[in-house]
Amino acid sequence: MKLSPPLTRGLLLRRYKRFLADIELESGEIITIHCPNTGSMKNCWAENSPCWFSDSGNPKRKYRHTLEITTTPEGALAGVNTGRSNALVEEAIRDGIIAELQGYDTLRREVKYGEENSRIDLLLSGPAGDCYVEVKNVTLAEGARGLFPDAVSARGAKHLRELQKLAQSGVRAVLFYCVQHSQIETVEAAADIDPAYAAALAEARAAGVEVIAYRAEMNADEIRLVEPVPYIG
Repeated sequence: MKLSPPLTRGLLLRRYKRFLADIELESGEIITIHCPNTGSMKNCWAENSPCWFSDSGNPKRKYRHTLEITTTPEGALAGVNTGRSNALVEEAIRDGIIAELQGYDTLRREVKYGEENSRIDLLLSGPAGDCYVEVKNVTLAEGARGLFPDAVSARGAKHLRELQKLAQSGVRAVLFYCVQHSQIETVEAAADIDPAYAAALAEARAAGVEVIAYRAEMNADEIRLVEPVPYIG
């Protein structure tokens, strides 16, 4: 995913009210920008650490800039804009990067499905049938371990139930972890944070739901998925 214009560098001073962050520009000016992440962003940032943000170019927006990449306390990079995850996965599928999701003729986004009024992030279709892909952004790291979720996620458990029902009916169902963190080498359920999610994931996998994880490379000019990382569970 080429970023045009490239992201701008600043210092992340604080994140507050979930959706706001104060940034110090290289000029010394301090601006408030949108933080597009509903999670806790645990271990994702530190005060006065480098960050990168995008500019919508729309002066009518209350907060025209969006936080994109942060620096963790360990010095790694984390992509905190969860709104980019689906597009990153879609691009990687179309470019042939994700070997496990090749061989489909069409790709549709946000298709309604299931018994709990859900929408699947990506629906792939081809001669062999359909493949439902639910995408989750992973930014919580403990050492090289990537963990999801970073806060209790009833919505995440709901998606697992929907995927499980698909798998039990013979339809291919995939949970895809989009790892936007340069330090993560494996992914697993954050059982200490959300034991209900971890239990639901184990049940879904036992029913046939596949788990795939790929890591992104990030810089001011481009974010792209480049390689698989193992799921541990």
